Amino acid sequence: MRIEWWILLAVHIIATGILFLIPKNKIRLAVVAFLFKQVITIFTGLLVVELGLLEYPIRLFPTVNRASFTYEYFAFPVVCALFNVRYPNNRSTLIQLSYYVAFCTVLTITEIFIEKYTELITYIHWGWYTTWISLFLTFYLTRLFCKWFFANGKAF
Repeated sequence: MRIEWWILLAVHIIATGILFLIPKNKIRLAVVAFLFKQVITIFTGLLVVELGLLEYPIRLFPTVNRASFTYEYFAFPVVCALFNVRYPNNRSTLIQLSYYVAFCTVLTITEIFIEKYTELITYIHWGWYTTWISLFLTFYLTRLFCKWFFANGKAF
C-alpha cells in the first residue's frame, strides 16, 4: 500500500481521536462548528478544484468529486470544532489572535509537507500563503457563526 493511503488512514484515526478531546458540555458547540465548517469547505473546496488552483491526485471517493473528502469534509471540520471548543474567550485579544495564528500555521506547515512529499495534494495556482489566509478566514467565519448561533445560550 502506498504511503498516501497510510497518511489518509492516520488522518482519519487522529481526527476521530480529536473528537474525544471535546468536553461533553461543549458537544453542541463542536457540532455546530463542525457542520458550519463543512458547509464552507463543500463550496470552497469544490470551487478551488474546479478552477484548477489545486488538485488531489490520490483521494477517497475519486468518482464522486475531485475534492479531498478526508481534508475538506472530515479532518478540517474536526480541527475547527476543537478550535471553537478550546477557544480562549476570556483572554486578551493578543492571545486570541495568537490562537488563530497557531492553528493556521500548524495546518499550513502540515499541508506544505504533504504537498511536497506526497501525491495527496498538488498546488497548481496556489501557494502556502493562500492556504494560511483561507484557513484564517474560515476559522474566523466559523467563530463568528458560533458566537451568533449561541448568542443567548451558555455555550460560551
